[in-house]
Amino acid sequence: MTDEHAKPADSARTRRAYTRAEAWADMTVHALGVVGALAAVPVLITLAAVWRDDGALIAAVAIYGAALLVMFSASAGYNFANLRLSGGRLLEALRRFDHAAIYVKIAGTYTPYAVLTGGPLGRWLLVGVWATAVLGLMGKVIAPDRWPRLSLFLYLALGWCVVLVFGPVSQSITTTTAALIVVGGCLYSVGVIFFLWERLPFQNAIWH
Repeated sequence: MTDEHAKPADSARTRRAYTRAEAWADMTVHALGVVGALAAVPVLITLAAVWRDDGALIAAVAIYGAALLVMFSASAGYNFANLRLSGGRLLEALRRFDHAAIYVKIAGTYTPYAVLTGGPLGRWLLVGVWATAVLGLMGKVIAPDRWPRLSLFLYLALGWCVVLVFGPVSQSITTTTAALIVVGGCLYSVGVIFFLWERLPFQNAIWH
């Protein structure tokens, strides 16, 4: 059984082999994510249209929904293949796509907030997060295990770059939404503990 996610350490290091139960748990988490996203994304788009009749915002929410589906689908597909295959080019390609899709999801999450912020700051935020995501994505596709620490840093930095523009962004959203962004960022960062805690049983499923 191959490891489900590249760990932030030297790629030459021997990794703990995951049990079949752990692999099934991880696939189940992502499969549920796909189902949940398929149910929630149309609702989100509808709510955005009702809340504000703004084509740009509706498109931004749709981009977020697509990014969410891409990430969950990539992980679910890789985990399913991981249960069926013992290695090979297909499994490796799916692993790279799985890791790259995380960048797509982070950039997709920022897209509606960038549109809500508007103006030069909103445009710079949009360009910045997507440019960084594309660079991270290319790194994961071309050389997924070459810069593991840099990759982890990019995941965290991209996730927390909202701090740089939180003031203007918070003016375009409710206090509850702003609080949820902070809570989400904290949970995202705490998750790194489980990402690194490879010896913990079901570590990947807990992290996800």
